[in-house]
Amino acid sequence: MASSFKPLLLRWIVLALGVMLATKIVPGIACNDGVTLLAVVLLLSFFNAILKPLLVLFTLPFILITMGLGVVVINALLFMLVGRLVDGFHVSGFWAAVGGSLVVSLTNLLVSSLIRTRTPPARPPAERRAKDDVIDI
Repeated sequence: MASSFKPLLLRWIVLALGVMLATKIVPGIACNDGVTLLAVVLLLSFFNAILKPLLVLFTLPFILITMGLGVVVINALLFMLVGRLVDGFHVSGFWAAVGGSLVVSLTNLLVSSLIRTRTPPARPPAERRAKDDVIDI
């Protein structure tokens, strides 16, 4: 159980770092304290896990027509929703939410690429052990 909690905790830390950077970089986004930041991180994680896949599914034609920019709109709307639900976290408008969601996304991308563990390359067929039950066609 501890090993399954570690990646989740790491994602929350990266998300918290992104939200903190967004409050420092983007004008119109403010967070009062650490408890508020924790609430924002938990709510954003919940929305990204539950609401975002549904919104992407229902707006797929819009996302395809805009060549993926619709996902930025969805992220901004979720960011604004969290700003309205959490006391002490303020998002002044749509463009501040777009900026904040872009900062969070870029932070996630950069930190994830830095800490990504590499998987070992697959063994060629000649190196497989005799007891492997793989059928090559």
